[in-house]
Amino acid sequence: MQQVTAIIPAYNEQISIGSMVLKTKQYVDRVIVVDDGSTDKTVEISQLAGAEVVSNPTNMGKGVALKTGFNAAVDSDIIVTLDGDGQHHTSDIPKILKPIIDGEADIVNGSRYLNGKEENTPAYRRVGQTVLDKATNFNARSNITDSQSGFRAFAAHTLPVFRFEQTGYGIESEMITEASNAGFTIKEVEIGVRYDVNSSKVNPVSHGVGVLIKVLQDMEFNRPLYYFTFPGLIMIIIGLLSGMLFFAQYLGGGSHSLAPTTLAALLTVFGTFIAFTGIILHSMGRMIDKTLANKSK
Repeated sequence: MQQVTAIIPAYNEQISIGSMVLKTKQYVDRVIVVDDGSTDKTVEISQLAGAEVVSNPTNMGKGVALKTGFNAAVDSDIIVTLDGDGQHHTSDIPKILKPIIDGEADIVNGSRYLNGKEENTPAYRRVGQTVLDKATNFNARSNITDSQSGFRAFAAHTLPVFRFEQTGYGIESEMITEASNAGFTIKEVEIGVRYDVNSSKVNPVSHGVGVLIKVLQDMEFNRPLYYFTFPGLIMIIIGLLSGMLFFAQYLGGGSHSLAPTTLAALLTVFGTFIAFTGIILHSMGRMIDKTLANKSK
């Protein structure tokens, strides 16, 4: 029998955390609540409901909370993560676990959108979600329909690949990218979700923009050809074309200064530098991947 542990990050969730712990205990062997610096009765209620509680000294963000929880669950065979605000249906836990138990997946992502648009999702959230999904999938070379889901299951052997560099909500995209790059099989299952709970601790617009910026920054390392080389090539083309145009105007007497031609030449040189930076980083990444693959054999 595989040992299953649920990790529930919680920050000031005294209203919902008790019921979440009690309902989650029906489907797992162990429940760990990670108190992320709560100032209410989250800790006391979690303990009364039967959860183990590990605490961060201050509110450090979801990424740090998950890292704390994963470190506390190192002896588990499968780890389930879900939010403490009551948004997730604990009755979906068996569906989340099944693909790992059956050996069909290394990681399972609970998706609100696996079978299309979720009717109860507010429109502004769905637009932002679509942008984040596309950015995450491009970065991770994946095809995830709900990249920001916090309802997931992980086989124990996947845990070492996660760096937990993102301290906030960008952790959801980061974990998808790292799992995909490591070659793990990620399967999605449909889950239900409640939107009648006060789940948001931050402004959804600033939250979405912040996550998108983190995904784009991560792209610098995962997709250097797109992050560096393509923009560099565009600079080269613009520099060459504008340089020839400016120089032709100078030769034809339409301009009495070579300054525009010089600036175009500098743009071309800078673009060349950027393009080669992407190529070098891409080559280094492939060499590192091959080295790691050979060591694992």
